[in-house]
Amino acid sequence: MTANGSAPAFAAIMFLTGVGIPILAALNGGLGARLGSPMAASMILFGLAFLIATAGALMTGSVGQIRFSGDIPFHFYFGGLFVAFYVIAVTFIAPRFGVGNAIFFVLVGQLASAAVIDHFGLFGSMRFPIDAKRIAGIALMVAGVWLARRTG
Repeated sequence: MTANGSAPAFAAIMFLTGVGIPILAALNGGLGARLGSPMAASMILFGLAFLIATAGALMTGSVGQIRFSGDIPFHFYFGGLFVAFYVIAVTFIAPRFGVGNAIFFVLVGQLASAAVIDHFGLFGSMRFPIDAKRIAGIALMVAGVWLARRTG
């Protein structure tokens, strides 16, 4: 994983991030339902996120690093597109489909996408080829999440 011993801390942070995803879905979905507008709830979420990110950039002195540059491939700026799609979709769908059901499909999509990104080393990521063990592991994860979501 990492040579510098950061793997346990990284794993813990990413676990907490994963814990937060369904909480975000439930809270923003509920806000959207109470406001009568998933788009208004998404705007509030992004406004608060912008303020927090701005505060973090100011505190770390990284405001000067914010730029659009020709030496950075254009596709690296598309992360905002994906986070906006996620937040708007989950804010609209989670109250109508269930938080667990919505997150189940998010997880399946994440597993598939992560496997493809890792296999090909896309976007400059580390390359971890898909082999039979990884396919079996992903299938077991999907089956486990599916079983955990079944009712009755």
